[in-house]
Amino acid sequence: MTVRHLLPSPLGFGTAPLGNMFRAIPDDEAARTVEAAWDHGIRYFDTAPFYGAGLSELRLGDVLSQHQRNDYVLSTKVGRVVLDEVEDPASRQLGEKGGLFEHGRPNRMVNDYSADATLRSIEDSLKRLRTDRLDIVWVHDVAQDFYGDEWLAMYESARTGAFRVLDGLREEGVIKAWGLGVNRVEPLELTLDLDEPKPDAFLLAGRYTLLDHDRALQRLLPAAAGQNVDIVVGGPYSSGILAGGQHFEYQKAPADIIAKVERIKALAQRYGIGIKAAALQFSLAHPATVAAIPGATRPSRITEDAAALTEPVPAEFWAALREEKLIAPDAPVPTA
Repeated sequence: MTVRHLLPSPLGFGTAPLGNMFRAIPDDEAARTVEAAWDHGIRYFDTAPFYGAGLSELRLGDVLSQHQRNDYVLSTKVGRVVLDEVEDPASRQLGEKGGLFEHGRPNRMVNDYSADATLRSIEDSLKRLRTDRLDIVWVHDVAQDFYGDEWLAMYESARTGAFRVLDGLREEGVIKAWGLGVNRVEPLELTLDLDEPKPDAFLLAGRYTLLDHDRALQRLLPAAAGQNVDIVVGGPYSSGILAGGQHFEYQKAPADIIAKVERIKALAQRYGIGIKAAALQFSLAHPATVAAIPGATRPSRITEDAAALTEPVPAEFWAALREEKLIAPDAPVPTA
């Protein structure tokens, strides 16, 4: 089964914020946000051990365990093992994502893409999520933004470890699909060039958005479509800047990005649409993309996302974006 046929709708819920990304979120607020997603018909939930050192998985599991397991699709990630020993979350070395989860659990995390660590990571995630199975497993962050010049060595470790384990688990029917979950296009292009093992899909965060899509358009998305590898879009709001927030690429947005967002907002206002609708629908318009999974920490944000998915956006708006060179000339846009 392809991920396209596995996912019940094009809108899922990315639960990185439930790991206390950027701020400490009360448990009840986190629970109400997951419940709001369920109430709005969202049935695909994505998480990872990395999100608050297991906090996101624990919070998600608390709510989803109250529902029938066959009623939702669940993905998590491998590549980091959460230990019982503790450390200062603010002092973790996270590449370009420093301080991202300093409000998360203090459990120490180790980067490990080996076969043994992959199996252990899955076992630990199942316990935290209070479930007996995962539908999709992503290999997390084997890319430059976390590992700099070491990223190819980490990728090779994942290729010979995690990739093969997940390929085997899929063949055995233990999981339904696997792929990579990253913030860069290069590891995905590299994976498409492999003879084996073959992934089912990629979770690409931040690289197919209104603000950043040129590189993915050139080679990655056409190649993925040609190999029937589906793309799930993470971070369709570019870390929040396209949804009224202040972050881009998990950091405070720079002046040039803020200026670009203001230009898009002005056009959205001219055509009477919300910028969230523009961002979400743009990310889903490419034939290779099958779902977008914005994150949220408040129930009201889920309501906005659900509305943004179906809000009518006039063709003139997309034409205006092209005319003002705010999107690539060859980027697919939604059709009525």
